[in-house]
Amino acid sequence: MSGLKELLNKELSAPKVKREEIMHLSRQLGAFIRAGLPLVDAVHTLGAEARNSSVRKMMAQVEEGLRAGEKLSDCFDRHPKIFPEFYRGILRSAELTGRLDSVLEQLAKYLERDLEARRKVRSAAIYPAMIAAMSVVTVVVLAGFVLPRFKVFFSGLGAELPLATRMLLAVTDFLTEYWWLLLSGLAVLVLAVFLALRSEGGRFARDRVFLRVPVVGHTVRFALVERFCRILSSMVSAGVTLPEALRVATGSLRNRVFMRALGRVSEAVMEGEGLAGPLAATGLFPPTAARMMRVGEDTGTLDAQLEVTARYYEGELDYKLKKLISLFEPTVIIVMGLVVGFVAIALVSAMYGIFNQVGVQ
Repeated sequence: MSGLKELLNKELSAPKVKREEIMHLSRQLGAFIRAGLPLVDAVHTLGAEARNSSVRKMMAQVEEGLRAGEKLSDCFDRHPKIFPEFYRGILRSAELTGRLDSVLEQLAKYLERDLEARRKVRSAAIYPAMIAAMSVVTVVVLAGFVLPRFKVFFSGLGAELPLATRMLLAVTDFLTEYWWLLLSGLAVLVLAVFLALRSEGGRFARDRVFLRVPVVGHTVRFALVERFCRILSSMVSAGVTLPEALRVATGSLRNRVFMRALGRVSEAVMEGEGLAGPLAATGLFPPTAARMMRVGEDTGTLDAQLEVTARYYEGELDYKLKKLISLFEPTVIIVMGLVVGFVAIALVSAMYGIFNQVGVQ
């Protein structure tokens, strides 16, 4: 019980720092070091000026470690939830090569590009999500509130209803009477998916399904390739060994299909097979990416070619996102139009048929 309490206290007291704040912190720290300010003084200044209390607390701990003779990377290692593994690995190599200021600036630029990519994905998903939510709300309102009132009206007239209207009312009756069964089934399905995703096999199956979905899979794959090349380029250019850079870049993807395939790539690199060939053999990386990396290996400019590859697929990712939205938006609108149109036709045809029957009588 005491262990659980200690764990909860640790989680609740863990500092909450946004990636954007780490970006600004890295850029400012690099600028202070380049200007000749001692590292301890730079950390103290940034901690004192920070608006976020978690950042102030974290920087105070970093300053304390630096005054005790520790390296900056060692101090950051105590905050793995704030500083990603690739960030700390690049920083550790920069301290060995004496390029701390320039590497901090590079890290700030990478974080800025990563944040921009995340913003594009979120902004691209907002409009379709709003349309889908409106569609669900419309169907729920029609099925739960509007159609039951029309059913009472039609029953009172005792007229024969058209097929479309009978189908619509049957669906409404089912939803009204068995809504609890539908919710129970949905809850069981969510629980089953949750339990399946807790296993490694379930996560691998989920990631494989995402990669195989038409259009969406290509977009996800390009996003993963861009992120992998960006992190690998940053680490190699900072002096991190290729096997270590591969390990960290692979872990940053969090896609089990890519991680399993890149694990075999790391083994091939350790055996001296190079990088481009094993990457192409996975079938996950486009041929263009493999060719660019092969050029980098042949000319000794792997870090530069990785950066070029990352920029290329960053542009391709933008195109894929726009294409995905251009396909998804009309699909959602058409589905919503069909549902609302069917309801409207069912009601109008029923009213028209009833008036005709009343007129005949």
